[in-house]
Amino acid sequence: MTTKTRSAAALTPPVETTRNEEELARGLHASDEAAFAAIYRRWGALVHTMANRSLGDTQEAEDVTQQVFIGAWRGREGFRPERGALGAWLVGITRRKIVDALAARTRRLALVDSVSLLVDVSRPGESATDAVLEQVLLVDGLSQLPRRQQEVLCMAFYEDLTQVQIAERTGMPLGTVKSHSRRGLHTLRLAIERSRANDADA
Repeated sequence: MTTKTRSAAALTPPVETTRNEEELARGLHASDEAAFAAIYRRWGALVHTMANRSLGDTQEAEDVTQQVFIGAWRGREGFRPERGALGAWLVGITRRKIVDALAARTRRLALVDSVSLLVDVSRPGESATDAVLEQVLLVDGLSQLPRRQQEVLCMAFYEDLTQVQIAERTGMPLGTVKSHSRRGLHTLRLAIERSRANDADA
């Protein structure tokens, strides 16, 4: 095969992607994995481009793209052709997932701010070793919290869950989650301050 032939073949979409939108929509409703694969081939690049332009981060865009198509597959019974085209439905899911990603980014920044109150890594004269020790103090402090407080803060710090999501996962009332979070952060702050004071006296 010549280079010219290979180039022409590369520009020719797979057979699945030439199926019309109505047929793909029917396949989606019927849980046809081949149709879903064709849907991904047809709209995956668009979804990724939208996410990348909005988020400015390739890795986050890839995560959003995956979430969009997982959401589309799981919510396929909710697609109604009479309400709009399949492509428009996917774009709508993409916009919602982008909003979710931006909200998660905001929560991460808020968590960094919270942790920075506990571990001030920018103190003058502090070495990299000191900064690591501060992180160790934080982890040690977490491990000594009551189980529920530890569970709530770990879900917030390491899984990037909102307090509402933590309440849904654990079955705890939202007010209880907020209380555990507030008390846990207060206890961590006190524990780290005590450790710093002991180090200064040593």
